[in-house]
Amino acid sequence: MANQFERGTVVQGRTADSAQIDEGLRAHMLRVYNYMTTGLALTGIIAYLVAGTPALANAILGTPLFWVLIIAQLGAVFYLGARIHKMSFASAQTVFWLYAGLNGLTFAIYFQIYTGESIARVFFITAAMFAFMSLYGYTTKRDLTRLGSFLSMGVFGILIAMVVNIFLQSPMIYFAVSVIGVIVFTGLTAYDTQKIKNMYYEGDSSENAGKKAIMGALTLYLDFILLFVMLLRLMGNQR
Repeated sequence: MANQFERGTVVQGRTADSAQIDEGLRAHMLRVYNYMTTGLALTGIIAYLVAGTPALANAILGTPLFWVLIIAQLGAVFYLGARIHKMSFASAQTVFWLYAGLNGLTFAIYFQIYTGESIARVFFITAAMFAFMSLYGYTTKRDLTRLGSFLSMGVFGILIAMVVNIFLQSPMIYFAVSVIGVIVFTGLTAYDTQKIKNMYYEGDSSENAGKKAIMGALTLYLDFILLFVMLLRLMGNQR
């Protein structure tokens, strides 16, 4: 009887611990998605306002300032990735919002190239694909590590092809990069979601947990934005 009681107590304790972990994981992932969604909203609002203000759009788009902003965006991403462990949570948040805002300034160019209707249509398609693959990454029992490593190599291949095509201006390369990009960033959405989930299980202080949420949001933000751009290149109607 005593042994049965002890075993029952252990099982109940483990069940309670599992429930607490699951609840904590859901709260963590919700925090990640909230940061990501807010970042996307900030980017979209700024892009729309810049595109709708001719004086501001002319001062940024098609000028050297555009490339300065691109470099600043890349700097913000690399800085956050390299310094996140040494930064405070408040600083990490600031850099994330700064990046999302800078991205909005340059993202306005898509409102000049594509019609508003096609941008809206592609956005909802992207949102549906992202939601499906992120849910898959969250729920699957399959280890996606190998897939993630392969897709990460694909990102470098895409970047190289895009740089080469700046000089070649080949429609075939443009199309191929867009198709491959959709495949790569769709897969990375599932991989990155699983990676964020696994990082939660490592446990950490509330300060570091907050910074993990910021990094997770940045990762998924990039997956969403790049998937959106690739789909827009394929499906968007130009003005």
